[in-house]
Amino acid sequence: MRYSKLGGQAVIEGVMMKHEKEYSVAVRKPDGGIEVTKKATSSIRDKYKIASLPIIRGMVIFAESLSTGMKTLNYSASFFEEEEKEAKEKNERKESLVMGLVMLLAIVLAVGIFVIVPFLISEALKRPVPSPQLRGLIEGVIRVALFVAYVKLISCMEDIKRVFMYHGAEHKSINCVENGKELTVENVRMQTTVHKRCGTSFLLIVMFVSILFFMFIVVGNVWLRMVLRILLIPVIAGLSYEFIRYAGEHDNKVINVLSKPGLMLQSLTTKEPDDSMIEVAIAAVEAVFDWKAFLEEEKTENEEEPVEEVKEKVEDEIEILSIDDEDDGEKDEILNALDRYFEAPEPSDEEKKESDT
Repeated sequence: MRYSKLGGQAVIEGVMMKHEKEYSVAVRKPDGGIEVTKKATSSIRDKYKIASLPIIRGMVIFAESLSTGMKTLNYSASFFEEEEKEAKEKNERKESLVMGLVMLLAIVLAVGIFVIVPFLISEALKRPVPSPQLRGLIEGVIRVALFVAYVKLISCMEDIKRVFMYHGAEHKSINCVENGKELTVENVRMQTTVHKRCGTSFLLIVMFVSILFFMFIVVGNVWLRMVLRILLIPVIAGLSYEFIRYAGEHDNKVINVLSKPGLMLQSLTTKEPDDSMIEVAIAAVEAVFDWKAFLEEEKTENEEEPVEEVKEKVEDEIEILSIDDEDDGEKDEILNALDRYFEAPEPSDEEKKESDT
């Protein structure tokens, strides 16, 4: 699997796909057509070098992803609203303010449910469980359980089911490209709905990292402990991002084992899409990513690798041959001839005919 730098998310009846400094949103409109829009995106990492440092970049990307995610969700929802476009244009600033408030409310609720509630429950167990490390572990387990229960609950909603199907289409399209397949409905359909760089996996890693943090950060004051849990969220997100980034770019047994819980949880947040959803995901990818050039580069790399392997094997065989030290010149001559052979251009058909005659 080759890393493509593609990332995205499901939106209402569509898919957002991001690649480097551009993102696209493809939405299946009520009339059955696919609306695709593409926009350039900027990051404070481009202006400030410190924002590109490990861990810090994770905090920045997490915040920017939340912002982009809310914008694209709002955009996709606009296709299914009954208000006229003129009314929307007049209320653009108002809608932007509402979107900001909704985002703030969502963050407050998330912190309240997944940070404060587990903390308060663990504090209530102070007498029967005097060990702060054990209470920290219990707090983390409660947090993960609440998150899984929340995801399971919302997955029962019909609208959310469709979002999860588009989420599956997003993953399948990225997997298709990264597995070296042409981006067609048939090829995408054959791919898995899980992916190591998924936001679901990221959130689960955040919770696991928070368990380690809060097990060993022991503070006497209960209010300070609660405040620290909130203040450390960006740091934990930054560390979790580094793991997800590394896992997405590497494939080994250790990474695969550590990624397994997140991939298992994705069985709740991704569903098998239908072909119409796959078409939307493909449209989103093609708007920001030249998959044909990507596959061609991969093909070229794969063709070059065997040549290098053959050269290495032949060179090893020459070293093994019983060539005396006095015959170093002969050995060098053979190696030089070998280099010329592999670097020589492929003969044309006319040259081949001439050599045959």
